[in-house]
Amino acid sequence: MNNNFIAQVKNLNLNFKGKKLFENLNFDILENKSTALLGTSGVGKSTLLRCIADLEIENISTGKIVLKEGTNIAWLSQENSLYPWLSILDNVQLYHHLKGNKTKKTLQKAKELLEKVNMSEHINKKTYELSGGQKQRIAIARTLMQDANLILMDEPFSALDAITKIQLQDLTCNLLKDKTVVLVTHDPQEAIKLANHIYILKNQPVTIEDVAFLEGTLPHKLTNEKLWNLQDELIFKLQENDKRSKI
Repeated sequence: MNNNFIAQVKNLNLNFKGKKLFENLNFDILENKSTALLGTSGVGKSTLLRCIADLEIENISTGKIVLKEGTNIAWLSQENSLYPWLSILDNVQLYHHLKGNKTKKTLQKAKELLEKVNMSEHINKKTYELSGGQKQRIAIARTLMQDANLILMDEPFSALDAITKIQLQDLTCNLLKDKTVVLVTHDPQEAIKLANHIYILKNQPVTIEDVAFLEGTLPHKLTNEKLWNLQDELIFKLQENDKRSKI
C-alpha cells in the first residue's frame, strides 16, 4: 500500500436489498487527513462507511478494502448509544467495561477525556439527565478512549442544534487533529469545514467524484470567496443528482 494511504477501496461490488449499490467502486483515504463522503440521503454513504469498518461482509460480492497494517478503527455516529444503566465514567470506559479489564489507569484516562470534552462537572449525573449535546460529548470521549488511528464518523452532529453543532465540530477537530477521519455528511458546509478531502457520492449504482482537496488547519473557516464558491458547486452537484434520481 502507498504510504500516504491508510485505506484503499478496490473494485468494491455490493448488493443491498436486491439492488446493485456499489459497482467497481474505487477511492483512497489519505492518512492523517480528514475525508468527507458527501451525498444526499439514501445514496449509500453510511453503507460505505460500514464497509470500511468491515460490517458489511455478507453484502460484498467482490472487491476489497485494504487497510494499512496497524490500523485500528473507532466509530462515532449520530446516535450516541450511551447505556443508561452505566455511569458516565463506565460509558467512556465501555470497551474496558465489557472486557472486564477496567483499571485505575483506564479510570484516570476516562476522567482526563471528560475534562477535555468539558464534561467533568457532570460526571456524577445519570445519562438521562444530559442534553443531546452533552451525550455526544460523552460519545466523543468514548471514541477517544479507544486509541484508534482511523475514526469513522456517521453524521455525528446532524441531530444537534446549530450552536451546539458548531461547538462540537470545533471541539472534535481539535481532539482528532492527529487522527485520520472519514466523515459521512449530507451538508456541504460541514464537509468544507471539517475535511481536507471531499468526495461526492451519487447515482445508482454509486459513483464517487473526487471534488476538492483543501489545505490548511481544520476547521476551515468559510470566510473567503474560494470556499463560498466551492459550497455553491457542491450544492449544485447534489441538487443535480437528486433531480436525476427522481426522473
